[in-house]
Amino acid sequence: MPDTTSSAPLRIALAGLGTVGAGVIRLLDANADLVTARAGRPLEIVAVSARDRNRDRGVDLSGFAWEDDMTQMASRGDVDVVVELVGGADGPALTLARDTIAAGKGLVTANKAMIAHHGLALAESAEAQGTALKFEAAVAGGIPIVKGLREGAAANSIEHIYGILNGTANYILSTMESSGADFATTLKDAQELGYAEADPTFDIEGIDAAHKLAILAAISFGARVDFEAVACEGISRVRAADIAQADALGYVIRLIGMADISTDSSGAPVLLQQVKPCLVPKGHPLAHVTGPTNAVVAEGNYSGRLLFQGAGAGEGPTASAVVADLIDIARGEAGAPFSVPAAALQAMAPAESGARIGQTYLRFTVSDRPGVLAEITAAMRDADVSIESLIQQGRANDGGEVLVAMVTHDGPESCVTHALQLLADSESLTAPPLVMKILED
Repeated sequence: MPDTTSSAPLRIALAGLGTVGAGVIRLLDANADLVTARAGRPLEIVAVSARDRNRDRGVDLSGFAWEDDMTQMASRGDVDVVVELVGGADGPALTLARDTIAAGKGLVTANKAMIAHHGLALAESAEAQGTALKFEAAVAGGIPIVKGLREGAAANSIEHIYGILNGTANYILSTMESSGADFATTLKDAQELGYAEADPTFDIEGIDAAHKLAILAAISFGARVDFEAVACEGISRVRAADIAQADALGYVIRLIGMADISTDSSGAPVLLQQVKPCLVPKGHPLAHVTGPTNAVVAEGNYSGRLLFQGAGAGEGPTASAVVADLIDIARGEAGAPFSVPAAALQAMAPAESGARIGQTYLRFTVSDRPGVLAEITAAMRDADVSIESLIQQGRANDGGEVLVAMVTHDGPESCVTHALQLLADSESLTAPPLVMKILED
């Protein structure tokens, strides 16, 4: 356990010297006096590790010991806290995390995948060792959402949490909105600007957001982290036409992670966790979140709606979150990683979404021939789906595909699912329908 009873420096080992790791070094150097005053003691990096020892990272590493094997940091006698910025749910990052906690040292990480998959076991180990496990930087970059939920909203029963949890997806959707460009063109531009990775799968298919949502749901509802229970759908099927049609109907499209808790027929708690593109009313706060920004809405039973918004990634914001966790450890503030002791976290079954009432946007890609629209509306009628509005594009000049989009009235999600099942074998549909929830105001 790090010494928190004196003004001796908190000695830090830093694994990972990419953008965020270099940012941590810069921040601790630039704000040294401020950080020391707020922590009550100096924060001092003593050892570092990265894949390439010779790479120029724009920071002076000469004053730090170098570890070729980062997992050895856990056994160093001159280290109180290890900061893990390597990434990956398993492998060396997980080994380092386990060894650090087993050695009674504090662990600070920005590794959302590791926390989403192994956070419960790591929390149990940290509590058994009486040491700190901190991961503010793993969720929404520089936004203090973990601290906000664990501390600022601690007196509240959180009823619902949702938000924009991935900056890459939000940049693509909001840029499509402002430019009218299609998905593929906007993704390519995002990659050239550095907003999207060369392999953007985790971002555009919602996996990154799902990692973050699983962590937020555990903190908000006292549930065991259950990444596998997150229903996940990305944005790669959203077309420029969907953006335009949403705009005409008074909405924007955003990739939303949402979670809430309810009870089943026996009274047992069940947890709904979904990451999906949604139509957001233009008057909703999330509709105005554009670019690579994150925003999280938490609704407490006494606080009401709380909005946390800011940079979801990047050197400065993420380094800020890492150092905030280090300051907490320097002060001796550990606390349960997920707000309550790990033993008190409940295993909750996934909630069935079918009984939930709401509006839905559906877009069908269909053959341009007579009778198709009647076939779709008949399926909606037979499934008890009431249609509020419908848009059909003009006929294709080449007799090919056309788009049919509709918005339903409030109704059970199970009815929409039934309608889609009735259309599953239709030869009129040339691609799977795109289904998006409509977020309430």
